[in-house]
Amino acid sequence: MSTFEAAVDSPALRKARGAFFTPSALCDYIVDWAVRTPADQVLEPACGEAAFLLSAGARLDRLGEADGVTPGPLRGVELHAASARHAAAVVEQAGHRVQVDVGDFFEFDPRPAYDVVVGNPPYVRYQDFSGEARSRSRQAALRAGVPLTGLASSWAAFTVHAALFLKPGGRLGLVLPAELLTVNYAAPVRRFLLERFKSVRLVLFTERVFPGVLEEVVLVLADGFDQGSTKHCDLYQARNTTDLHQAVGRRWEPADPDAKWTPSLLTTAAVASYETLAGSDAFTTLHAWGETTLGMVTGNNRYFTLSPARAEELGLADGELLPMSPPGSRHLRGLAFTKSAWRELGEEGKATYLLRPPEEPSAAARAYFAAGERDKVDQAYKCRVRKPWWRVPLVDKPDLFLTYMNADTARLCANRAGVHNLNSVHGVYLHPGLRTLGTDLLPIASLNSMTLLGAETVGRAYGGGMLKIEPKEADRLPVPSKELLAEAGAALRKVRPKVTRLLRAGKLLEAVRAVDDVLLVAHTELDRGQVRALREAHSELHARRVSRGRAT
Repeated sequence: MSTFEAAVDSPALRKARGAFFTPSALCDYIVDWAVRTPADQVLEPACGEAAFLLSAGARLDRLGEADGVTPGPLRGVELHAASARHAAAVVEQAGHRVQVDVGDFFEFDPRPAYDVVVGNPPYVRYQDFSGEARSRSRQAALRAGVPLTGLASSWAAFTVHAALFLKPGGRLGLVLPAELLTVNYAAPVRRFLLERFKSVRLVLFTERVFPGVLEEVVLVLADGFDQGSTKHCDLYQARNTTDLHQAVGRRWEPADPDAKWTPSLLTTAAVASYETLAGSDAFTTLHAWGETTLGMVTGNNRYFTLSPARAEELGLADGELLPMSPPGSRHLRGLAFTKSAWRELGEEGKATYLLRPPEEPSAAARAYFAAGERDKVDQAYKCRVRKPWWRVPLVDKPDLFLTYMNADTARLCANRAGVHNLNSVHGVYLHPGLRTLGTDLLPIASLNSMTLLGAETVGRAYGGGMLKIEPKEADRLPVPSKELLAEAGAALRKVRPKVTRLLRAGKLLEAVRAVDDVLLVAHTELDRGQVRALREAHSELHARRVSRGRAT
C-alpha cells in the first residue's frame, strides 16, 4: 500500500467499514480445519489485509506438495480499492495465485463455486449500518430465506450471504462477534446455521482475541453445506489463540433454535445443574405465575409525573392524581415497595403522582395543559396520537414489579403500596390462585442462583453493560414453582429479615447465598457443589456482560 493510500485509509475509516485485522494464529486454525485438499476453491470475502488468503495459500501449498498437485488460484473480495490492491500484492509476493475483486460483497451474485469460505466479516453496529448498504444486506439474506430486523449489525447478513457461495458439502469458517450467541436479532442466523449445515462447531474464548478491541468473538466452523442439518453444536473453549489446539470439545443442543445460545457459554457442570432444575417440578417460568406487561407510557415523564409538593403548588385535585412508583427502579431493589416507602419518596420530592384526570379536568389542570401546549408537549408522538392528548392510557396496578434495566440482575418486588407503574419497570399480574403465595414469597425466592443465571441467558446486554429484560423474555425467566415455595415457605420467611438487611446494604450476592442455602440446597435435588456451579456460571456471564459494556 502506498503512503498516500495508507493516509486515506485511516483507523477511523477502517472502523467505519468494520475492518479489524485478524491474528495469524486465528486464521491458521480456521484454515487448517476448512481447507482439506489442494484442489479446494477458497474465497475470502472482505479480505482486508488478506490474512486468510495468506494462510489458505500456505495450507494449499503444503497439501499440494504432499499430493504433487498445483493448487488453483485464491479469490478475495474487498470493498476498499487500496486494500484490495495491497491484498493481491501481498498474496502474490508470497507465491500464490490470487484474484481480488473490488466491490460491495452484497452486490456479488452468490454462485456456489467454492469449497471453502473463510474470513472475518466487517462488524458495523446497526446504528452506523444504514441506507443502501443495509438494504442490500437484508436483500442478500432474504435470498436465503433469512429475514433480518433493522437491529441487525452487518455481520449477520454477511454470514448468510457468504454461505451461499459454497458448493454442496462446502465449509464455512468465520470470526464472528459473540453476540451471535446472545442477541435476539441473530436468531434467524442461528437457525440458518443449524438447518443448512451438517455440523456446526463453535470456539469460544475466555480472553480478548483482538488487541485493542473489546468485542468478544466466537469462531463458527460449519461443515456440509446443504447436505443435512443438525440439532446440536460442538463447543470448544480456549483461553486465547495460543490455546486453540488444546481446546476440548463437548456437545451442546439448544432447547430452541430461535432461542439465544447464551447457555452455550456455561460450563458442563453449570449446564447439568441448570438442566436438572429446569426439568424438575421445583422450577417453572415466570409466565406460569402470571403475565408480565409494560407499564404506562406518558410521552413525557417529566411533564406528567409530579411530586406531592408540585401537585399542591399547581392546585390539582386529588381525584386527578394517581399514586405511582416514581420513574426508574432504584427504589425497587428490595423485596417489597411499601406505602411508607412511597410516602417517604414523595416527601423527598420524588414524582410519586401521575396527572391523569379521569373525566373533565379541573381549572388547575386545564391551566397546566394549556401551558403544556405552549411548550409543545402535545406534539410529542405519544401525545399527539391520543385523544385527548393529556390522558395517559391507564394500566392496572400490578402485584409485583419487575425491574427492566439492571446493573446487577432483574429484581421482583412486591407492590405493597398498591401503586401504578410507568414503563421504566414492568408489572407482573399473578394468576388469581397464585396471588397470595406469589406476592409473599416470589420476590425473595427469585433471589437464587438459578434465577440469576436464567436472567443472564434470557435477557440481553445493553449500553453500559446493563441487563435489559423485555416482557416476552421475562416470560421465560426460570423461577421457583408454587410447589417449591409451598414446601420451603417457612424457611424463606425465617431468612427474610436477614435477606432484607443484606439487600439494604447492597450485598446482593450474600443475599443470594442465603436464599440458595434454604431453597436450593435444602429443598431441591442439587448439592452445594452443584449450586456453586450455578453461582460461578452466573458470575462469569455477569462479568462478560459488564466487560462488553465497557466497550460501548
